[in-house]
Amino acid sequence: MNTRDIFIMDQREIRRLHVIKKIIDKEILQKDGAEMLGLSERQIRRMVKRVRGQGDGGIIHAGRGQDSPRRIKDEYREKALRIYRSKYWDFGATLAQEKLEADEGIKVSRETLRKWLLAEGLKQKQRRRKKHRQRRERKKYYGQMVQVDGSHHDWLGIGREIVLMGYIDDATSRVHGVFYEYEGVIPAMESLERYIRKNGRPQSVYVDKHSTYRSQDRDRWKALTFGEECLSQFERGCRELEITVIHAHSPQAKGRVERLFRTLQDRLVKELRLQGAKTVAQANKALEGYLQEHNARFSVAPALQANVHQRVAMKKVKEALSVKTSRRVRNDFTIAHNKGLYQLKERTWDIDVEVRERVNGYMEIWDKRKKLKFRKIASPKNRTLSFC
Repeated sequence: MNTRDIFIMDQREIRRLHVIKKIIDKEILQKDGAEMLGLSERQIRRMVKRVRGQGDGGIIHAGRGQDSPRRIKDEYREKALRIYRSKYWDFGATLAQEKLEADEGIKVSRETLRKWLLAEGLKQKQRRRKKHRQRRERKKYYGQMVQVDGSHHDWLGIGREIVLMGYIDDATSRVHGVFYEYEGVIPAMESLERYIRKNGRPQSVYVDKHSTYRSQDRDRWKALTFGEECLSQFERGCRELEITVIHAHSPQAKGRVERLFRTLQDRLVKELRLQGAKTVAQANKALEGYLQEHNARFSVAPALQANVHQRVAMKKVKEALSVKTSRRVRNDFTIAHNKGLYQLKERTWDIDVEVRERVNGYMEIWDKRKKLKFRKIASPKNRTLSFC
């Protein structure tokens, strides 16, 4: 038998051929055949004509086995893969597709690119097992709650970790962030000050139990023992600004900011590399432009349209978001602070004064009534004590 007489048909084509033969043999009408197959009478007439002229093979679509006119040329595919290998080798399919289209002018779908990468062995399939957790609904208003955390990562690809202080609004997923050398009280306060300057005061912040955001157990034990209120510097500053601090009991509880960091550690790291950022200052400059595009693309509309951020005088914000420490005044009107000795230039009747360290490094000393003038003096040399 000639190979051209061998046809491979699916069940739909076998059924169509059966009905068409009944029509040719005048056992059923074309109208009834069209109704049985869910086709128009015009389509039925074309099929009858092909089967009469070509035999049973006429029922098979003429395009079978032929290249699609929309098929991407091999040269185009090789160009995309060549650029991927040289420039975007560590990108996932989604981000690589965006960059190829935006920066290289190569238009290809994400799924097509993913299949190419898998076929070339440039990517491997990943399966993620998810632990079941109960979903928490988003807050209804923009500014009702902001999730805050610090992400330690080699963001610049220089073999050294820096910290991204990230803020994500719970209702809209709008993101604010600043890079710092470390995660601590000053970066937390300075980043919150920037957030308030840009957006206004949020109603609450959702943070973890890092020592920056919550006083430690030993401090809380002392407070309970001596009947004092125990707040971290960050909690105290937020209280002065009427911002409610909510502590998460697990990383999963603040999943929105954790997922944000997972996304940024993929997308943002590559963007910083493409822009050649090697310092914290350069990273912050690149981050500003990146977040504008990120928020435009990934933020969502809140359930209710009201914006509950509140504008606050920045003078009040700076006063609240400073490290405040109580120090005892000595008989010679000096105080010791951070291994330094400071001479008060004016008399105070208070036993203790408050040292306020601003996020910009500026320091002030206050008694209960006013700001005091002072100067730093040399620390006394260590003395050898003898006992008789």
